[in-house]
Amino acid sequence: MISLGIDTSNYTTSVTVFNSENGEIISKKKLLPVKQGDKGLRQSDAVFHHTVQLPDLIEELFNNYEKKIECIGVSSKPRDDEKSYMPCFLTGVASAKTLSSVMKIPLHMFSHQQGHIAAVLQSANRIDLFKKEFIAFHVSGGTTEAVYVTPDSDKIIKTEMIFSSSDLKAGQAVDRVALSLGIPFPGGAKLDILSRKSDKEYKIKPSLKENTFSLSGVENKCNKMLSDGERKQDIAKYCIDYISFSLKEAVYYLLKKYGNIPLVFSGGVMSNSLIRERFTEEFNAVFTKPEFSSDNALGIAVLAALKELNNG
Repeated sequence: MISLGIDTSNYTTSVTVFNSENGEIISKKKLLPVKQGDKGLRQSDAVFHHTVQLPDLIEELFNNYEKKIECIGVSSKPRDDEKSYMPCFLTGVASAKTLSSVMKIPLHMFSHQQGHIAAVLQSANRIDLFKKEFIAFHVSGGTTEAVYVTPDSDKIIKTEMIFSSSDLKAGQAVDRVALSLGIPFPGGAKLDILSRKSDKEYKIKPSLKENTFSLSGVENKCNKMLSDGERKQDIAKYCIDYISFSLKEAVYYLLKKYGNIPLVFSGGVMSNSLIRERFTEEFNAVFTKPEFSSDNALGIAVLAALKELNNG
């Protein structure tokens, strides 16, 4: 089954061709432009930039690709919830519906979050988890939460939110701290490199209450560290440590509640090298390459192929 995946998130335009028979992946993606000094994009701007970028990426993807696409998948909303909605995804849906109609091939819609999870399973060679129950953390600029994932004949994977941030999202914290240190948006990759230059070891007590934690304190603390003249690499390390310790406490809480089941981590923040090292060593958690941790269309293409194979 050869599928086309389309994802138009608030940060990235991405398209992917996936061949379920041989595992071939061909991806094209482009970050949405953000003005220097800005912390993100308004939805109206995101929709505009996707409208401009998506046709070019599709053209680039198919310039030298001759095989027949058999189905299309698209992310239509942020998460698997009836009330979940974000205008930027409408751009991808419009293009996917047009292509499906013209090419006369099936179209399948999934959530952006389902796509993140599927991308990790496919690229980390853990497709066995599509048939099992597990806990998936989705940690990005728009989402910081954990979901309980179960196999589903219709949705392929069904998600139920079981833990979340009560205020600031981890990706927001990273980007805001990075911006205060002079790193342009999005700042995750450069903040990761900067934090590696620090020799500080911080003891942090996360603000956790039942199935939520608070991350607003990290921005305030980092701003104070900056005004006190502390080294930029130490501020970067504190930010990463704060998020890491908060996620670790969430993992302890959830494993105690749901038992020792697999842990899967997705989202742009999960490309951070320090967090990946710690959680792989302590929890044997499932991660993937950074390019498939951040926003991408691979998971959507994989889900579409699996859905079509199920239908066949």
